[in-house]
Amino acid sequence: MSIKPKKLQPGDKVATVSPSWGGAGEPEIKWRYEQGVKRLEEVFGLEVVPMPNSLNGAAYLYEHPKARADDLMTAFKDEEIKGIFSNIGGDDSIRLLPYIDFDVIRSNPKIFMGYSDVTISHLFCLKAGVSSFYGPAILSDFAENVEMDSYTVEMVKRTLFSSNAIGEIQPAKEWTSEYLEWDEANKYKRRTMQQNTGYEVIQGSTSVVQGRLIGGCIDVLEFAKGTELWPEKNDWNDSILFFETSEEEAEPAFMKYWLRNYAAQGILHKAKAVIFGKPHDEKYYEAYKEEILSVMKEYNLEDLPILYNLNFGHTEPKFILPYGAMAEVDCAKGTFSILESGVE
Repeated sequence: MSIKPKKLQPGDKVATVSPSWGGAGEPEIKWRYEQGVKRLEEVFGLEVVPMPNSLNGAAYLYEHPKARADDLMTAFKDEEIKGIFSNIGGDDSIRLLPYIDFDVIRSNPKIFMGYSDVTISHLFCLKAGVSSFYGPAILSDFAENVEMDSYTVEMVKRTLFSSNAIGEIQPAKEWTSEYLEWDEANKYKRRTMQQNTGYEVIQGSTSVVQGRLIGGCIDVLEFAKGTELWPEKNDWNDSILFFETSEEEAEPAFMKYWLRNYAAQGILHKAKAVIFGKPHDEKYYEAYKEEILSVMKEYNLEDLPILYNLNFGHTEPKFILPYGAMAEVDCAKGTFSILESGVE
């Protein structure tokens, strides 16, 4: 069982970190970082402290993975800091691995949240035995133009500020993957939203199952395979796997290759269910489904409950997945619920 961190309360001090790309410190998008920070302060009543290296810019942070790791360690060690929020993802968090002290994380459990390449930092927490949160980032969700999406705000409050069971996660009514240049001229321009069709049961139509949440961005998990970061075999037992794809919109064949590996490792056979996030921009919405179903058929897993098109990962708005929390997939009703709190 993972250690649950303590819940956030208004007035708490939280850290911002850049474990991957250092864009938050680039002069032309500094306004975007500041907008995200303002939301943490005004919407959630938090006091925000950037970690020492986090705003040093993309080139510096690329060249100094230890500086990025030091920021994570500093944030976990600081007793005044109650939560840690990632500025954005990227593609090279795996380079932090030599500089991570897992005992520091284990001894100082606190809320840590981000998505995409931040999957690697979630695996740091998992290895340390601390539950972390696959969810919104500063530059994307918190800094949404004009205002934060009310769905995301509700999910942050339900997941990080309350010790009640999170409960059923309703599909978002609308979604967007539209990319508006992070240019200050666009500050007051909203992205175009599209109607959401809700969750789709793609197999296991009569099942109701429960399991503990584990997963991340499926593209990024590839970096960790075969390293000391890869979850232990028993970490996958009786799990609900959550997978989502990045804005790179990987060709459907990659979904097939990746899932075959999870099957070959026995991971799919240990799972109680799989949930998939909405594909970025819905580009390969049908094609990914076909590949998923073909792999399940290859490995005689056609009864494994699979729920598709959930609002997490590289889509806005999004809900939050606490690693290790007990969740439920009800294929008969087409619902997804998190049965316990993510925090204490």
